[in-house]
Amino acid sequence: MEYPAKVRSFTDLHVWQQGHVFVLNIYKETKLFPKDEQFGLTNQLRRAAVSFTSNIAEGFRRESYKDKVRFYYMAFGSLSEIQNQLLIARDLCFLSKDDFSKLAEQTVDLSKMIKGLIKSSQDKK
Repeated sequence: MEYPAKVRSFTDLHVWQQGHVFVLNIYKETKLFPKDEQFGLTNQLRRAAVSFTSNIAEGFRRESYKDKVRFYYMAFGSLSEIQNQLLIARDLCFLSKDDFSKLAEQTVDLSKMIKGLIKSSQDKK
């Protein structure tokens, strides 16, 4: 049986890797938002998406599991923000139903992954 390589960096975390893909997708989709939303919903979505992966990265480097979990919960909060903002973007017709569905599905998957990371970190206390 082959074991996975030791996680040495936040970039080795599957949730961070998928989160990074999600950030890139958010940037791609928000490029198409109306120009007058540049400092509104576009900025909010981008900042929350970057915050998701940034909090995972910062939490990974924390020494105590309590600190790790705190940052992972902040990442989880950013994901909830994104879900709310995606609903607004959909309802304002800034996103097609298909694009909204793809991004919303990614948030559900990321939510499950971050909950798993939180649980595994709490179990190590």
